[in-house]
Amino acid sequence: MRLYYIRHAQSANNVRWDETETGEGREADPALTALGREQLTYLGDYLRTGDPRLNVRERLMPRGEGLGITHLYCSLMVRAVETGIAVSRALNLPLIAWPDIHERGGLWNYDEEDNRRGVDGPGRGFFEERYPELVLPDEITEEGWWSRPAELWDDVPTRAERIIKGLLERHDEDDRIAWISHGGLYNSMLRVLLKMETNEGYWFELNNAAITRIDFRDGHIALMYFNRTQHLPHALLT
Repeated sequence: MRLYYIRHAQSANNVRWDETETGEGREADPALTALGREQLTYLGDYLRTGDPRLNVRERLMPRGEGLGITHLYCSLMVRAVETGIAVSRALNLPLIAWPDIHERGGLWNYDEEDNRRGVDGPGRGFFEERYPELVLPDEITEEGWWSRPAELWDDVPTRAERIIKGLLERHDEDDRIAWISHGGLYNSMLRVLLKMETNEGYWFELNNAAITRIDFRDGHIALMYFNRTQHLPHALLT
């Protein structure tokens, strides 16, 4: 089984962080920027028609085969859904919501005392009206997909373990899965896969719309490449 972990395209919060390196003015559930929507054109084209010889162990395959993705998932955060819709249209694959692959912390913002407080997420009607192509699980109701406190940072590794287990239960060795997800969760997943006991002092960088490939083979994990961005023009790297 092959997993392509794809970070969402640039969001409004990404721009704010780049400008201020603080959480000032952040949104709990930001949309993509105009530049982020430009990134989607190149991402979709590459996933559909990219030369598989650029992939490790596939150098002898003919051009034009693309990456052969068979399943496509996204988190329910708006920036991931918007990215996923573009990829879904490019690949002509259904986009399936996987609520558990959300960013670390879930939906939250700062209160007046700069403490993180949970923010209610949109419900089923919101997604059905704005993103009718998105396949929603039955658990998503009008109460909103997120209606709890901000996730504790220490709880993220347990969720990452649950996600990996769920991936292996859902798919067999011939599947090629693309996840549209987030940079913080990406770091937690890699730490779990690499059995790293601490998160101090390092960070696995993942650019917007970048791709990481992880293969699962006979109980072994192969990290084939990280943070691949050659499908993006230099001016669109964020």
